[in-house]
Amino acid sequence: MASDLSYIRNIGIAAHIDAGKTTVTERILYYTGKNYKLGEVHEGTATMDFLQEEQERGITIQSAATTCPWTHKGKEYKINLIDTPGHVDFTIEVERSLRVLDGAVAVFDGKEGVEAQSETVWRQADRYNVPRMCLINKMDKLGANFAYSFDTIKKRLGANAIAMQIPWGEGDELQGIIDLLEMRAYHFDPDSMGAVVTEMDIPDELQESAAKWRHDLVEGAAALDDDLMEAYLEDEDSITQEMIRKAIRKGTIALECNPVFCGSALKNVGVQRLIDAVIDYLPSPQEVPEMKGTDPKDKTVAMTRPHDDTAPFSALVFKVVSDTHGDLTYMRIYSGKLVKGTRVINPGNNKREIASRIFEMHAKDRQALDEVGAGNIVAVVGIKNSITGDTLCDSDNPVILERMEFPEPVISMSIEPNTADDKRKLSEALVTIRREDPSFRSEYNDETGQTIIAGMGELHLEIIKNKIVRDMKVGVEVGRPRVSYREAINGSADGCRGLFKKQSGGRGQFGDCTVNIEPYTAEQAEADGLDFKDNVAFVNGIVGGSIPKEFIPSVETGVRNTAKGGVSAGFPLINIKVTLVDGKYHDVDSSQIAFEQAGRLALREAVSKAGSVLLEPIMKVVIVTPEDYLGNVTGDLSSRRGMILDTEDKGIIKEITADVPLSEMFGYTTDLRGMSQGRAANSMEFKEYRAMPRNLQEEVIESGA
Repeated sequence: MASDLSYIRNIGIAAHIDAGKTTVTERILYYTGKNYKLGEVHEGTATMDFLQEEQERGITIQSAATTCPWTHKGKEYKINLIDTPGHVDFTIEVERSLRVLDGAVAVFDGKEGVEAQSETVWRQADRYNVPRMCLINKMDKLGANFAYSFDTIKKRLGANAIAMQIPWGEGDELQGIIDLLEMRAYHFDPDSMGAVVTEMDIPDELQESAAKWRHDLVEGAAALDDDLMEAYLEDEDSITQEMIRKAIRKGTIALECNPVFCGSALKNVGVQRLIDAVIDYLPSPQEVPEMKGTDPKDKTVAMTRPHDDTAPFSALVFKVVSDTHGDLTYMRIYSGKLVKGTRVINPGNNKREIASRIFEMHAKDRQALDEVGAGNIVAVVGIKNSITGDTLCDSDNPVILERMEFPEPVISMSIEPNTADDKRKLSEALVTIRREDPSFRSEYNDETGQTIIAGMGELHLEIIKNKIVRDMKVGVEVGRPRVSYREAINGSADGCRGLFKKQSGGRGQFGDCTVNIEPYTAEQAEADGLDFKDNVAFVNGIVGGSIPKEFIPSVETGVRNTAKGGVSAGFPLINIKVTLVDGKYHDVDSSQIAFEQAGRLALREAVSKAGSVLLEPIMKVVIVTPEDYLGNVTGDLSSRRGMILDTEDKGIIKEITADVPLSEMFGYTTDLRGMSQGRAANSMEFKEYRAMPRNLQEEVIESGA
């Protein structure tokens, strides 16, 4: 396989749950020769869904990485492919995959078009500036409608979608695709699993429709390139295929357009043409901007790394998987080369690491490499102290690459080991899971003696529980899932004093500090250049040395630890700015511990003065239901304190979008099935924290939630 960067494509397949991402990936592996038989999601044999939990549920949980070869126009290319989950509880898997990809294929259901989770994935790709093309899949499905699905990409995503193909037949009558660039028809032979592709003239009955779509393609391409626009205005017929291809490639890489393809992965229609399109329209590592980062010694100094083998080595860890032969650390190499056995540094924690073995991955199989260059995605064994989002680099030329942002968990449950041996095994298991999954949190509660685990949704926690019990063989009892509330303040408060004074014979303890507190947001912190760790900003406003410098970090520690444990109701206090304005100290009795306690007391006093409010997680819920059950569904949402934002017609189906508190949504999927005779479906994602009604706050505080 060519080592030249222009022959590499790092792409991901991303979409709404059930749009057929994993089936598309399976077909790509089959046609590129990585698989000799086709795996099916519905049979639990998909190569990329190799976890037992994935095979049982028929969904993707972990993003899986694989490398496959593809010959296009006589040249050999290497495609590094990542299949990502569609379920919103595993949105972190999509997030971290998009962070290291150069391009993505967004897959849509040919009947449903753009669905709720498709919008989430699209926004994530926007955030990381990932060029993407679209595949309208499942064109063999009853009720599939290419024009409708294409329209939803334009309207709902605001994308500049340009159709490159249209289907030859829809539903049961799907035979192949019409290529609008070449104006040729392609038939995929079902007996050969689509491997025999026949090129032919466009059937007469599709000539008119193809001509119209072709005109739109030329017009869309012309808008992306000045030279092409000139040719288009003078003589549309003078425009060549190569001119259009070049304009669409340029527009896709510049995030100005999204070429749209179609087919049916399940029926083996259109997949080879899709792989060709990945080569034609998505960027190689050389065509994406240089990787941004900062100087580890001074975070304000910006640095970049070119996608080049000769530059100093830098890579980003995007996934850690526990493995019997040693943890596999997946990384994207941005610059330089990594040779087996090399020592590298993690500039975030200053730990040295050894890349003892390097593997090119194919789902759960692997091929050992002696060295690997820029632009590649590999798994490395031997990395001990690095987790997702960490940078690894050349120790003589350190850089910290842009980190990923991980969402806060919204749901938690208690978990208790059965025996002393289980207790030891549980603490090891939780460390392992935390390394693998950055959206997972766990902490030990000293007061109750319980371990609390937190995640992104009921399914997320259930899968973690199964992993602990089934895969890691730890005996545990689990409590019911509960909501992760937050505390905030109602207003500002100035001059709040914390005095810690203890005299017990001999040396005493003395710490005295005064703080101001005010509501504060992440946006304000970014504008003011303040550290907003755990949604708390701390500012040292001491002038004249009323508190010595060495005690100020202790005050901050006291403030931050108290905010983390909660002040009024035992939930983390967020979105505050605490300014230390005054204080007193004693030459003998003052200590770091005393000032930490003073900081704790000052924050408690400040929150009591400012007044506190309990915040609850609000979920964006999208429900698709037949019209017959619309009344039942909306009435039920209202009873759950839901606020209906939009109801949209989709033929005989209604799509309802609502904001609903998470506390009201436990077991909702089962209830929804019951009230719609199993015909309605829903998806749910975290939207924001919002203040709770006062009467409900009191209930939560009294029950200890």
